[in-house]
Amino acid sequence: MKKIVDDLRLIYKCCDLYYTDQMTQQNICDSLGLSRATVSRMLKLGREQGIVRIEVINPIDFDYGKLEKDLERKYGLKEVIIVDNQPLDTNEDRIQRLSEASFEYLSHLFKDGDTIGLAMGYTLYNVANVKKQYEFDKQFLFVPLFGGISQTRMGKIDVQANQIAANFAQKFGGRYVQFLAPAVFSNEEVMKGFLQEKSVNYIYDYFKKLNSVVMGIGIPERGGSTMVSAGYIDERKLDEFVERGAVGDIALRYFNREGNTEPFREFNDKVASIPLDVLKKVENRVGIGGGVEKVNAIKGAIRAQFINILITDVDCAQKMLQ
Repeated sequence: MKKIVDDLRLIYKCCDLYYTDQMTQQNICDSLGLSRATVSRMLKLGREQGIVRIEVINPIDFDYGKLEKDLERKYGLKEVIIVDNQPLDTNEDRIQRLSEASFEYLSHLFKDGDTIGLAMGYTLYNVANVKKQYEFDKQFLFVPLFGGISQTRMGKIDVQANQIAANFAQKFGGRYVQFLAPAVFSNEEVMKGFLQEKSVNYIYDYFKKLNSVVMGIGIPERGGSTMVSAGYIDERKLDEFVERGAVGDIALRYFNREGNTEPFREFNDKVASIPLDVLKKVENRVGIGGGVEKVNAIKGAIRAQFINILITDVDCAQKMLQ
């Protein structure tokens, strides 16, 4: 005698009621006079036998899902977001695509009540200035990851950490605090004494509450380094660090391709910034950087555990897998 669960007509009927008419399993039981276990089994058979085909559609207009998963597995990352590149894209086009994708991702990553740490630079400035709008239905607190007092401005745009925090608060809604200190001191002992002041060291309490950090990934390139433009380091010292193996900087700390910061302590130890051991404990550590020229810097940042979420472009992603 044929089992009821093998009846293709009935399997189709159950699947049609469930997926097309959106009836609950209990309503199907009542309608067809079947047990809950039988209906559940028929729905499973419908998928197994191809009567029901479930297709997952990516709501974002790119198809780099496999490439993203490959990068996540290879580098042990929590998440990778890859942005499309077009052959005729200008540098401005690439920056705009990366900035818009970063804005979209952060809009979903940030949760109501989050405390979010921010670095400095053009990358985050561009994210905060995309033309897309964010609905102010959540409250965030934005915290600069290092001091933002400097006499140097890069052209007409202020991309210091304190200003970036203000820009994000305006874009996403919420509040921001300031880190009222120079980003880089000339003397480590002077910095330590300064940071003991109550009017300054409150910032370290915020560092311990961070849910996410968002940082651009810099490279030690003459003429293209934000660190040089901001007056934090001169080109002679930058060249020296490159000779020692520096491949990138993040949160104003230089590191080599293995993620080691030790060769650059003479500079790194004079940075008024979130302690690296605290940074590595933040749940979501987002690094943004695109272009094949940043491959070694991104690898180093990952190996150092500075980032566990990467937003990059397809050229950089493909190079990282080679």
